[in-house]
Amino acid sequence: MLDQKTPVVLVVDDVDMNRMILEEILQDDYTILAAENGKKALETLRSQHPTIILLDVMMPEMDGREMFEIMKTDNTLKRIPVIFITAEEDSESALLAAGAVDFISKPFKPEIVKLRVKNQIELKTYSDSLEIMVAEKTAEATKTLDSALQGLANVIEHRDLESGEHVKRTQLYVWALSGYLIRTGSVYAETLKKQEPDIIMKAMALHDVGKIAIPDKILLKPGKLDPDEYEIMKTHTIRGKEIIGELGDVNSSLYLKHCEDICFGHHERWDGKGYPRGLAGEANPLPARLAALADVYDALVCARVYKAAMSYEEALKIITDGKGTQFDPVLTDAVVQIQERFKEISLQYK
Repeated sequence: MLDQKTPVVLVVDDVDMNRMILEEILQDDYTILAAENGKKALETLRSQHPTIILLDVMMPEMDGREMFEIMKTDNTLKRIPVIFITAEEDSESALLAAGAVDFISKPFKPEIVKLRVKNQIELKTYSDSLEIMVAEKTAEATKTLDSALQGLANVIEHRDLESGEHVKRTQLYVWALSGYLIRTGSVYAETLKKQEPDIIMKAMALHDVGKIAIPDKILLKPGKLDPDEYEIMKTHTIRGKEIIGELGDVNSSLYLKHCEDICFGHHERWDGKGYPRGLAGEANPLPARLAALADVYDALVCARVYKAAMSYEEALKIITDGKGTQFDPVLTDAVVQIQERFKEISLQYK
């Protein structure tokens, strides 16, 4: 790979004299690569990454337009600015409309060639620096958001004695379940890839954040809740959604979107008899359906202030009995297949 401290110009032209003239004009300021047609140029691009390309329109084997169209389909190559080398019969406006950043007419005028190449390289350098700055600011904002969300999860951990390890376990259940569904090519595999399981797992930490709004006398009651108390407890799904909504635009952040879906939907049921909205089937987002199953499984196999722990066999039977009613059938079947992994997670963070 060439030293990228010196800008690299790839000259693509089937006429030897044209390549020699352009190299003579530019060689004092740039590293020059050359190719005699589009096919040869694409071969060069497999190993080299020029700063800019000077591309002739009319060439044998593969002309400039064909090469340019191929470049536009590649996420890396389409970022390289292209200046077309044009003859009198070429439509310069059409070339610019196709996406070229500029054009150089034949016969070449050295000062024009130098200025147009220099201007486009400076624009590309400035654009790249802006992208880096935006990426750094985005990473900084994401880190801040992560810290804020983890802080909220810690608040719940301090208030609800079960929540600390419960959060870790449910995150790992969701991670294991998502991984299995992707590896086995389930009907949800492609959806999960797009929804990014690592982000779903991270969002799972906030599934009970709405419990911040639940009074201690209800949250920590060592026994069954009465009907009125239960109605208040159920509002933690709504309050959780509201809290997440106050952190940012959920429609512009996959992370926040998963947090909102999980907070709002982890007590919904496949048959539509859950709360708070009574969503049925796939109307409840997939991350929430994953969370619902992980949350119930953990509640069954772990002791709580109001109940003793259940055996893994009993818990699995309750999960399978809920297939198609309480739980998504595909997810239920997957839990059966990886039940030993669920058991390992439960024991590790007992």
